Amino acid sequence: MPFPDMFYRWRPHPWHGLSAGDDAPDIVNAYIEITPFDPVKYETDKKTGYLMVDRPQRASSLQPSLYGFIPRTYCGKRVASLMGGDLKGDKDPLDICVLSERPITRSDILLHARVIGGLPMIDGGEADDKIIAVLATDNVWGEARDLEDVPQVLIERLDHYFKTYKMLPGKECEVEIGEHYGREHAHKVIQASMADYTERFGE
Repeated sequence: MPFPDMFYRWRPHPWHGLSAGDDAPDIVNAYIEITPFDPVKYETDKKTGYLMVDRPQRASSLQPSLYGFIPRTYCGKRVASLMGGDLKGDKDPLDICVLSERPITRSDILLHARVIGGLPMIDGGEADDKIIAVLATDNVWGEARDLEDVPQVLIERLDHYFKTYKMLPGKECEVEIGEHYGREHAHKVIQASMADYTERFGE
C-alpha cells in the first residue's frame, strides 16, 4: 500500500524513518555520516535526524572508508551476546564501513551496501561492531562476497583506524578489536541488531 501524499512532504529520520533494506542482511541501506579522510567527526542527532558536527578529530588517524549506520538497527543485548562475555551493546545504531573504488565525497547520503564481514570492537566495555561492506554497484569491489575478496590491506586500515582514533597522550585507550569475521557472522550481527531495534522501539 503506498504512503499517503502527506508522507512525502517531510524527510524521514535516517535512523527510524528508513529501513535496513529489502534484502538485508545481505544488501543493506547505509546512511553515510563521514567520508574518507575527513578530519571532522559527524554524527546524526538522535532527536532531529540532522547530521551534526560532533568534534574535529584530535588524533592524526583518519577514517579510510565511508562510515555510517544501518537504519532501524540497535546494538542491544542480542548484538552483545554474539561477542560473548559480560558485555552490553552501545545503544546506538549498528555502524557500517563501506568500501568504494571511486571517491565519494558527500555525506548525508543513502547507499546500497553488500555486507562482506566485520570487526568485533569493544569500546569502553560495550559491544560496538563495525560491519564492513562494499558499495553494491561498485565496478571494482561490487562483486565481493566476503573479506577475502578485497585486499587485506583495506581491512587492516580499518582495524588500525578504530584502534587508534581515540588514542590520546597520557590516556589509556579503551578500544579492543578481536579477530575479524566474515559475511556469515556479519549477517548474524545485523539480524541481531534488527531484533534489538524491534524490541527497543517496536515495528
